[in-house]
Amino acid sequence: MTVDPDLLAGRRVLFVMALDAEYGPQLRARISPLMTGVGPVEAAVELTAALSRLAARDELPELVVSLGSAGSRRLQQLGVYQVASLEYRDMDASALGFARGETPLLGLPVRVDLPLQIPGIASASLATGASIVSGAGYNAIAAEMVDMESFAVLRACQRFGLPLIGLRGISDGAEELAQLSDWTQYLHLVDERLAEAVDRLAEALERGELAL
Repeated sequence: MTVDPDLLAGRRVLFVMALDAEYGPQLRARISPLMTGVGPVEAAVELTAALSRLAARDELPELVVSLGSAGSRRLQQLGVYQVASLEYRDMDASALGFARGETPLLGLPVRVDLPLQIPGIASASLATGASIVSGAGYNAIAAEMVDMESFAVLRACQRFGLPLIGLRGISDGAEELAQLSDWTQYLHLVDERLAEAVDRLAEALERGELAL
């Protein structure tokens, strides 16, 4: 499937999401994202393929925005936060002397900062992994929120030299997850608030507050 970047305040922006469940009516009225599927492997495969096709046409975006839901036990439920830093919580090569979260011989720190920030939106650290985090699972995670795709999106962006902004709405975490509806029940509100964040991004681009 061919996905073209959206034109936002005259800039080419590629939005990336995991699932249609997170893509509600407010976002649908504003953007046409690339849907990757769930987890870091699917996100890496689908985004790299899409960026490769765009690069072949000399049509790479000026900015990539990863957005969707996230879990957190510490942040305000249903709040929207931009990603201040990213880490890969699945990586553990500590048996070989590497810090937990450090990919061996890659040269990246455990926590990678995202310097491009939208004025007026609170920021928080995020840890990506291939597992759903719930209840006591948060005890082992230092980051303020968790998702399943953003670090993979970051690595694809780094491969193509593209800046990344992450936007996440907190859909769960205050209570332990027991069924799918515990995640989906508030996604319509997350959709509304992510749409407001996209509007703020457009305003920031229009005013020249983001140096792409």
